[in-house]
Amino acid sequence: MTKNMGSTDQIVRVVIALIVGVLFFTKVISGILGIVLLVVAAVFVLTSVVSFCPLYTIFGIRTCPVDSK
Repeated sequence: MTKNMGSTDQIVRVVIALIVGVLFFTKVISGILGIVLLVVAAVFVLTSVVSFCPLYTIFGIRTCPVDSK
């Protein structure tokens, strides 16, 4: 697994996940929509931690800088 996420992408995903988490636990969003958004937020955090997004490889997206070695 090579990294395909840049630091800005990771930060944006974590911020979105935090916002969704706060909205869910303060009961602003609830029900099925809240659970689905919470699962998506968890996936965002997981992909940010490992710096790899499987959907990016499918679509050929790469937001991290290329190593010139």
